[in-house]
Amino acid sequence: MPDRRFLLVDADVLPEVFLKVLQAKELLASGAVTNISTAARQAGISRSAFYKYKDTVFDAEAGRESITVVATLLDKTGALQALLSGISAAGASIVTITQSRPENGAAQVEVTVRTGTMQMPVEEMLTRLSHQPCVVEIHRGA
Repeated sequence: MPDRRFLLVDADVLPEVFLKVLQAKELLASGAVTNISTAARQAGISRSAFYKYKDTVFDAEAGRESITVVATLLDKTGALQALLSGISAAGASIVTITQSRPENGAAQVEVTVRTGTMQMPVEEMLTRLSHQPCVVEIHRGA
């Protein structure tokens, strides 16, 4: 994965779309709306703008950013537990877990985590998780 660089920028100098993406994310996180279409509409942006920036625009003061970790795990006892332990060891809080039915010896798992309490960058957590014996593939979800 390429190195990512994060900057803190005064919101007053950002294009308005970034602030609207944050507004849509806050609507979703608060439960004020239940789907992305409604959140985007209420924030005054298109769904495509929301999807384009949702994983790259964060509120530095909120500290409650959520991301989705997508992993393909071998169908072996303890694989999911090892993945979740690795996420927990990074300091992330697990919000939701969705696992597909295993096919051809592997299953896809999506784990939504809050990153505000992490003790390492997200990319480092993903790298560490990718080195676990039961992990076939891992990446940040869209």
